[in-house]
Amino acid sequence: MTTAQARELLDSLFRLALDRVHGHTCVSRYLLANPLRGPVATVAIGKAAAAMTAGAAEVLQAALVSGLVVSPAGQADIDVTVGANITLLFAEHPVPGPGSIAAGQALLAFISELPADCRLLFLISGGASSLVEVPVEGIGLAELERVNRWLLGSGFDIAQTNRVRTALSRIKGGQLRAYLGAREACVLLLSDVPTNDVGIIGSGLLHPAAVPAGVLPVLPGWLSSLLPVRVEVDTPLPDVEHHIVATSHDALAAIVEAAAQRGHHAVINTEPLTGDVHAAAGRIVEYLKTAPPGLYLWGGETTVVLPDMPGDGGRNQQLALAIALQLAATALPVVLLAAGTDGRDGNSVAAGAIIDAESVQRGEQHGLHARAALASADAGTFLAASGDRLLTGPSGTNVMDIVIALKQSRDSYDN
Repeated sequence: MTTAQARELLDSLFRLALDRVHGHTCVSRYLLANPLRGPVATVAIGKAAAAMTAGAAEVLQAALVSGLVVSPAGQADIDVTVGANITLLFAEHPVPGPGSIAAGQALLAFISELPADCRLLFLISGGASSLVEVPVEGIGLAELERVNRWLLGSGFDIAQTNRVRTALSRIKGGQLRAYLGAREACVLLLSDVPTNDVGIIGSGLLHPAAVPAGVLPVLPGWLSSLLPVRVEVDTPLPDVEHHIVATSHDALAAIVEAAAQRGHHAVINTEPLTGDVHAAAGRIVEYLKTAPPGLYLWGGETTVVLPDMPGDGGRNQQLALAIALQLAATALPVVLLAAGTDGRDGNSVAAGAIIDAESVQRGEQHGLHARAALASADAGTFLAASGDRLLTGPSGTNVMDIVIALKQSRDSYDN
């Protein structure tokens, strides 16, 4: 198989995985199997909010009386034709902004204005943490922006990050339950966390995390001084039914099935893709050095410590370029895809990249340096020059990141 054919195969498998875990598909499938009686109002928050709402509208039809959709700017193309009263708001991501504060107030107003007999269907996907916020007293937008910018470059995992976010919020960590009154509620989620903890996805608007918000990672002094002393609520809040409708494993399973139909055996690695992006790159390459020819899959989410002025890209392009450097040094017959299932990697327009042993050479022909790009978190610029970026646009889902590696035997590898 030529390198071009291998790249085309990985691209096709990745897009088939996105189809399997698309928000519209997963929500409609769940609601068809688990009907809800009306009237129903939907609240959708996250990168897949519009897609999930469309799936609910398709099934609920006239039972859907109203809805609120909060999506990142430019990532919602909603087509609800059943006459439902849907309000679409855009807010900032990954750092909360004025739209996030406005969306938080709109969320509380939307809930409070619903009839007492109206059931609430929450549709939550990754990105919800920054899109909707009602901060605690004394915390303004400037503080929220500073904290979240620091968190993005801190190297914290999603659980640690969301514990800090929860400490500054009046709705995260299950606190939104206090605003429901007697209304029945149900939550459907696309999981973008390795543990599938419903209290971490979207910072757990309606469910506290397994690790209490008070158990915080080590923080700089300025950030610790912003955190309020949390007071335990005397009256316990009601439990809300939660169902995860798609996970990373579902996406990986779709790749295994599609690969088998094309005559390839794919292996899912049981160790999730976690930790520092450069350490993860090293582990993947070491694994591939001794693995027999075949397709290998990883799912998860790495972390990146960013410099003060990061360039273009995100953790997937950083991972891909770090691996490309090692492939160039070892001449491993490997083509590899690393991409975010949400279609957006960091501050880049790309979902990720597909690289091979020649990627570094192609990029450096344009006067760029791969190691310098990694050091400045500018992998996206390098991979654009090498022709390796993967562009999907908004995907309608978010189940973390996926790595697909195709290793061929050296005698069959053909550039």
